[in-house]
Parts: sequence; C-alpha cells; structure tokens
Amino acid sequence: MPGPSSRTKPMNLATPTPAFPSAADAEAAPFAHTPFDGSRKAFSIGLAPLDLAEWIEPDPKLAARLAEREVLIRDKRGVVLREEPGTRASQREALELVVAHITERYPDLYRLEGRRITVLPTGRSFDLDDESEPPLAIAGHLVSDDLLILTKSEEGYRLVAAVLCFPSAWSLADRFGQSLDGLHEAVPGYQSKLAKVMNRIFENLKVDQPVWRVNWSIYPDDELHHPESKERPRDWFEDPANLAPEAFVRVERQTLRRMPESGDMLFTVRIHVDPFTAFRRHPEGRALAASLREQILGLDAEQLAYKALTEHRDAVAGALERIAGGD
Repeated sequence: MPGPSSRTKPMNLATPTPAFPSAADAEAAPFAHTPFDGSRKAFSIGLAPLDLAEWIEPDPKLAARLAEREVLIRDKRGVVLREEPGTRASQREALELVVAHITERYPDLYRLEGRRITVLPTGRSFDLDDESEPPLAIAGHLVSDDLLILTKSEEGYRLVAAVLCFPSAWSLADRFGQSLDGLHEAVPGYQSKLAKVMNRIFENLKVDQPVWRVNWSIYPDDELHHPESKERPRDWFEDPANLAPEAFVRVERQTLRRMPESGDMLFTVRIHVDPFTAFRRHPEGRALAASLREQILGLDAEQLAYKALTEHRDAVAGALERIAGGD
C-alpha cells in the first residue's frame, strides 16, 4: 500500500522467504528486516512469495503493542477503524484466517475455547461472534499487525474495511474508500510507472500465491501511531550533530493475500522501529548504515519530499556516515 520501496521486479517468485525468527531472536536482534541493505531499489513494488506459515510475525512486545491498540480503538475509533456497509462477511473471513493462524502458530500465546479466544500475555479474551463489534476490530485486538480489506469494484480494488492503528504518515479518514490509484496518488512515480503493474497484481493474485514486501522511512521518534499526512512536517531534533540517538528507522512489513471465500484482498502491515544506535549492535551495522545513506542520497527531490527528508537529508546522511565509519 502507500510507500513502495523494495525490489524492482513486481513479483520475483525465485526470491526465498527468509528464516522466521523466534520471539527471543526478534527481541535480541535489531533490524528484523533491512530493505535498505542495497539489494532493493527504493520506490519499486518488489513483492516476494510468502510462506503462509510465516504470515503473522512473532512480536516480543505483543502485550505492550496490544495495550496501545486497545486504547486507540477505544479512544480514536474514527481515526483507526472504518468499514463500509456490507463488508462484515469479508471481515469475518479475515478474522477467522487470523485466528486459525495465530492459534496454530503461537499456541503459547493464544488459547481458543469454543468461540472465545484469550491472549495469554494480556489475559484479555474476546468473543469471536460478538456482533456489536466489527470483526476487524476484534482481529485488531489480537495481533500487532494492521489489517485492511480491498474489494473489486468498477474503479478497481477499493479500501472498504480497515483497522489501522499504526499508519506511516497517512490518514485512514482521508484515504478510506479510495481505489489503489487513489491510495497511491502521492507516491512518486506511481502513476507513470507502477499503476498498471499494481492493478495487474491485484487482478491476477491467486489464493495460493500470497506475497510480501518491506519498505523503510526515517522518523524522529519511535511512536507507532503516525496518522499525519505526507505533507505535514514531522517534529525533528534541533541539534543535527546529536542525530544518531534521536533518529529512527521505521520498516513496514506488508503482506497481501486473496481470501478464498470472498475473493477480497487482505493486506496486513507490521511496523518495526529501530534507533540509529541499533546499527552499532548489528553485526553488519556499519555496512547497513552505509547502504541506507547511499539510498537516501540517491533520492530525487520528489522522493525526498515523500519521505519527509527534504530539510534533513544532509543531517541524516551525515549521522549514517559517522556510524558507517565507526564513529
């Protein structure tokens, strides 16, 4: 969805899915994904095959993430949750897919008793048949991933239901109901290079052919809830020389699958945030910092503006250069 930044070819079926980390590994190691490592070109679609056994990633901070999501769904419901009439069946299909996956993949974290599921790290339980809540809202209380449903229409695939607690600088209220082209209209190069490919992928993706991708951005904080628009400047640091401890790499892991019953597309987004200081803890941190710097310096004016780096490119690049040099 918003923000292509991965591999050049739209679907490289020869690209293997990496080994899935355990929760302990994910907690100990920085940078679960490194789309800035030089193997990917910024602002391309870059999908790879997804093993459905690895659909929803483990989250060592699951309890904290779910607590934040609960507050957002309760207090900012109109900001993070939207549904069109007539989408409940598709939402329920998505919920059932999530429940089937997490109870099988993470039996130490979830307990399913009849139609009631309990998240063991939080002790919270949910009635899967609660008709007072949209099924996506229930799913949003179970996993750290955001979930969005797109259905085919005369305008192409449209966003018709979503729980989006952790957006990366886009507003669900502004974009809800739009087609793929509308959702991506601000992405540099989308209309001229990517629109036809993106729509073709949605038209042709098979139920047994789920895919995934990752992209990156730079933020001045580690907050997960960033619903501001791309045009609104972020609040950055005052001292560029002290950038390294204050800047963060935000990576989106996105998955896309066609649901078997409705034929609708289920899009998930999981956010990973690491501080610049994490480069020093990664075994290849200096090389990764150098690669990220090279990608940033290779962005044109429109791409820099989209990533909100126009004013801070040199400061960010300078901090990464110091890290890459072992400073």
